[in-house]
Amino acid sequence: MSGLGPMNIFDIAGRAMSAPLVRLNVTASNMANAGNASGSAAEAYRAIKPVFQSVTDSPGVATVKVAQVVTTSAEPTKRHDPNHPLADANGDVWEAAVDSNAELVDMIETSRMYQNNVQVLNTAKSLMLETIRIGK
Repeated sequence: MSGLGPMNIFDIAGRAMSAPLVRLNVTASNMANAGNASGSAAEAYRAIKPVFQSVTDSPGVATVKVAQVVTTSAEPTKRHDPNHPLADANGDVWEAAVDSNAELVDMIETSRMYQNNVQVLNTAKSLMLETIRIGK
């Protein structure tokens, strides 16, 4: 983020906050598609998950980045519903392969991760302001 020398606490926390935002966007996409039905297993939505990678810029300074977003291997659920407009010739539809409970847990964890990084920034800001106040 700074690009002009060693990273500081604000750069590190800023990068750390970008990871939960990606995770939250993925969770929102999965929740938006939970319960959706398709006419075939191949067309059914499968949950996506971000893959994170540690980035060490210098000894003692590590941040995180999104390496990729992958589709899970979870299989859609086949349900017999002959009255559904997307039902196949056998009257079956496939529901999205999304575990809503797991997505809600991910959302809570992500929210806490983000809040923790906000607290790091607030603490760093308070310490810097206190140092300036002492220096006056």
